[in-house]
Amino acid sequence: MTSAKVTDAKATGAPEEGYERGLGSRQVQMIAIGGAIGVGLFMGAGANIEKAGPSIILMYALAGVVIFFIMRALGELLLYRPVSGSFAEYAREFLGPFFGFVTGWTYWLMWVVTGMAELTAAAIYIHFWFPEIPQWVSALVFLVVLFGVNLISVKIFGEVEFWFSMIKVTAIIGMIVIGLGVLTLGFSDAGDTATVSNLWSHNGFFPNGIGSSLMTLQGVMFAYLAVELVGVTAGESENPEKTLPKAINTLPWRIIVFYVGALLVILSVVKWTEFHDGESPFVHAFGKIGIPLAAGIVNFVVLTAALSSCNSGMYSTGRMLRDLAANSEAPQAFGKLTTRKTPAVGIAVSVALMGIGVVLNYVVPEKAFQYVTSVATAAGIWTWMMILVSHIRYRAAVDAGRLRASSFPAPGGALFSWVALLFLVGVTCMIAYDKDARICLYVAAGWAVALGVGWAILKSRNPQIATRGGEEPELEKVG
Repeated sequence: MTSAKVTDAKATGAPEEGYERGLGSRQVQMIAIGGAIGVGLFMGAGANIEKAGPSIILMYALAGVVIFFIMRALGELLLYRPVSGSFAEYAREFLGPFFGFVTGWTYWLMWVVTGMAELTAAAIYIHFWFPEIPQWVSALVFLVVLFGVNLISVKIFGEVEFWFSMIKVTAIIGMIVIGLGVLTLGFSDAGDTATVSNLWSHNGFFPNGIGSSLMTLQGVMFAYLAVELVGVTAGESENPEKTLPKAINTLPWRIIVFYVGALLVILSVVKWTEFHDGESPFVHAFGKIGIPLAAGIVNFVVLTAALSSCNSGMYSTGRMLRDLAANSEAPQAFGKLTTRKTPAVGIAVSVALMGIGVVLNYVVPEKAFQYVTSVATAAGIWTWMMILVSHIRYRAAVDAGRLRASSFPAPGGALFSWVALLFLVGVTCMIAYDKDARICLYVAAGWAVALGVGWAILKSRNPQIATRGGEEPELEKVG
């Protein structure tokens, strides 16, 4: 049997895409860390604790295991072919051009709607300190500043994201250290009631039943959105063969420390019945311990989390639109780079739409935020599913000798990708069961129709588009 030969650019590593490889190991590592810590943890955990009690720790751990399976699948694909189009490119290669088209535009939608919510949220956080400043003014200032950051260079983006992530990491580690001090030394007002037995003493570990705990998985998954962003950095990392595996392999300890560890400490210091929807569990716990300016400290941290998410959204939307343009699936103007090697047109269009969202969120009820996060979760789940299915197809091609093996194989081959895929299907069913969250499925159905119409129009204008990108018949030629 002859060894598999790689004859096209797609399988030879990182093709030249015109980007500047300006993201160093330090920045990629912190982008990966920051991607696993967002507003979903700082603010969304309160609602999840109220529904699931202490068992929410298990839900975050379970979802974290699945996220690790997803990221190892993505890691294997990234080291097979590290490109900024990432999962859209892999869907295009292993499932066909239509799936690349849908995945690229859906991931773009996820970040646009997330940016809408995060900008408005950031303006609300500023209102905490400066109530006299109109909300729209703060949102506009953040929009313009982050837009400028993304236009200057990828190095500036990476540096800003590094410090945003550093603030989030420092805050959580500080909370854990202080909480452990309360538990072991008993200082502060919370010391009298702080005990590990709070994890099971108030109606048990599953106080509202296992079913209620499982229903929180959709909210828990939202907290992990953006962890896949490290894949989009592949085309601009200085040394993707070293930085990407390291960033992905450190994911388990990040989940253990920042999610499981933080929640274990918080729910030991303060009993779960004191946490409620709409309130940050970190603010409540800091206040209970008696830390001065607790609300202001956490408000600042959550502000940086919102700005970090919006900053990442601008970065990823520009890259995804450029990948779509390169495959004739978006206007060609999105494919142009500035002299600083940034996809300015794609970023500008995405920012303009985020700005419209700021205006809309200014006049709609707060319920709109739940709807936006639900839509973002649905788009994220689709992206993760495409990563897993692409990985399964890739492993089949490698086993058949049609493609070379990646230097960063996922443990268990395609087995854990199947497990993670079934898990995501289960979460989707839970979303359909929840009357408040299922609206995102209605939006998803409308989005699917829009994409179907868009694809039909593209094919009518350019019939060759349906055969572009890697497909199984093309893979047969390799070897």
